[in-house]
Amino acid sequence: MRAAVVLLAALLSGCVSTPTPSNQISTLMDASWQLQLSSQPQLAQHYGDSNAASELADLSPAALAAHHQAQTQLLAQVNGIDATTVPLSQQADLAILRHQLQNGIDSYRFHEHYSPISAEGGFHAYLAGIARGHSLKTEADARAYLARLQQVPRYFEQQIHWLQQGINSGNTVPQAVLTGFEDSISAFITPADSSLYYQPFANLAADFPNKARWQQQGLAAVAELVLPSYQRFYDFYQQQYYPAARQTIGASDLADGQRYYANRVRHFTTLPMTAEQVHQLGLTEVARIRAEMDQVIAQLKFEGSFAEFLHFLRSDPQFYPQSADELLYYAAHLSKQADAMLPLFFGLLPRTPYGVKPVPAEIAPKYTTGRYSGSSSDDKPGYYWVNTYALDKRPLYEMEALTLHEAVPGHHLQIALASELDLHPLRRNYYISAFGEGWGLYSEKLGLEGGFYQDPYSNFGRLTYEMWRACRLVVDTGMHAKGWSRQQAIDYLASNTALSLHNVTTEIDRYIGWPGQALSYKIGELTLWRLRAEAQSALGQQFDLRQFHDQVLQGGSLPMSQLEQQINAWIAAQLGAHNG
Repeated sequence: MRAAVVLLAALLSGCVSTPTPSNQISTLMDASWQLQLSSQPQLAQHYGDSNAASELADLSPAALAAHHQAQTQLLAQVNGIDATTVPLSQQADLAILRHQLQNGIDSYRFHEHYSPISAEGGFHAYLAGIARGHSLKTEADARAYLARLQQVPRYFEQQIHWLQQGINSGNTVPQAVLTGFEDSISAFITPADSSLYYQPFANLAADFPNKARWQQQGLAAVAELVLPSYQRFYDFYQQQYYPAARQTIGASDLADGQRYYANRVRHFTTLPMTAEQVHQLGLTEVARIRAEMDQVIAQLKFEGSFAEFLHFLRSDPQFYPQSADELLYYAAHLSKQADAMLPLFFGLLPRTPYGVKPVPAEIAPKYTTGRYSGSSSDDKPGYYWVNTYALDKRPLYEMEALTLHEAVPGHHLQIALASELDLHPLRRNYYISAFGEGWGLYSEKLGLEGGFYQDPYSNFGRLTYEMWRACRLVVDTGMHAKGWSRQQAIDYLASNTALSLHNVTTEIDRYIGWPGQALSYKIGELTLWRLRAEAQSALGQQFDLRQFHDQVLQGGSLPMSQLEQQINAWIAAQLGAHNG
């Protein structure tokens, strides 16, 4: 990290004599990007740094403090630039740079690094990404991977240090959401030869040079370094962390917690909204969507109350898969149907394909129902993950909406396109939740126009997913700003959606452990629909939906206020071209 700070100083020194704000922005983008690469070896490896393949992140107090200092210096430079003096494209650069740096500074200031675990996972599970699906093609690959395994004890010790700081300061993950968390640690404590971390060595090609020696060294590293690290973490968690975890659930219960949650609301919405404004918007959306749900129930001629209809959906076997393969095959089938829908809505499509596979077993019990995992390199696909744990809690009527959100035209389309755009790598690699999750939720509803939903039940599943996101506005602000209990939030979500009770609990625990993130979906989606309506109104017969969607996605992930500026400029250009 010291080298990164020296590099940053060298880059910033050029800003003093830089004649134009445009050049200064480019310099700052480069500096911020180099700072990211220096602190994230896996990212650096992805972008071609072969030396980084042998490293794990340095999370020592000195390294994090140096990173914070460097980001603070960069942000001061960014805030000194008048955005009105640069072209619109660079205004987007500036907005994203400010958003990224401010979040890093705020995260450090509010001690988010004290909690490198959450209700659905943690550093111990995410680290396994260095092994999962990793193939060693040369001895240099094997040497680098072995060097990474040798750093696992140091990496775990640093994370445990921060967890201990959380205990000392009262800034821990709430105990209420940690039930069963220990299973996500013990899942990695296996015989060395069956460990996920050994698999890259176990799968060496038959003609790999010195294969037996590399396998022996790999097995020893897993047995003597990796597995003991997991065991130490397991013991620390069981004996120290869980017993000391805080009994409260709200972010506002932390020291300086009200300011912290207000900060998270602004970060995840990218708009100047208060928690109370978000809460009231959520209540309005819940009422609107409930009326649409009632219309679907009437269409089905169901005789009974809303609560009885939800019970019917949660309990009738016709709505649930009988095997993991059935669920995965259905997801794959829906994915191909979604692929076929794309030309109707988009002129530009990504070259990167995606596959369908289950959520990894070691994290599935407390994991969300599905997620998108992006491509790790240009020779690998993205993946639509489907949770096959507890099949009686995975209703098929939700799968259409889930597929549109996680695969296409949702996350895969948006993220794969962003990775292929001719933008600065800092922009291609940056994900703004309000934009990405808002786009995912927008994509679910887009399926209505494409005739994607097969029957009223699947449409009710879509409405359940939309209601789920509206309820998030209510329960997230309720728990973190208004003193709601965990059970109060569970009851609210369960009574307004057809989500299985397992998913309800899993989701509420996720919101408890990740304050504010749940707000990004609805806020982003509503902004997208408003911008589309404004474009249609302004352009009339000139409005082209495919061009609008391409315009939304052509700038990568953006703060919502910056996206609005881009769309307004596009509308003006379209009107000018027509009038000219």
